[in-house]
Amino acid sequence: MSENKNHPSSISNARSPEKIGEYWDTHSLADHWDQTREVEFEIRAPRRITLDPEVYTQLEQQAENQGVSLASLANSWLKERLSGDKAA
Repeated sequence: MSENKNHPSSISNARSPEKIGEYWDTHSLADHWDQTREVEFEIRAPRRITLDPEVYTQLEQQAENQGVSLASLANSWLKERLSGDKAA
């Protein structure tokens, strides 16, 4: 949350994240439920894959040896492999 000294929080009337936090440490949302509104939002979680622990360890060591991140090395190798498969 960004600090905005010109516009207080709609419920607590606080003007800083610290003061908003202090307010909610001693108050309940249940007391202000009529002041809330329904909102919709999307959460984009990063996609993940699971690697065999031995493969992960070897990949991690290779990345360290090359001075790159594990993700960069894995992406590079996968791109090479995938582009090679398309040409075949």
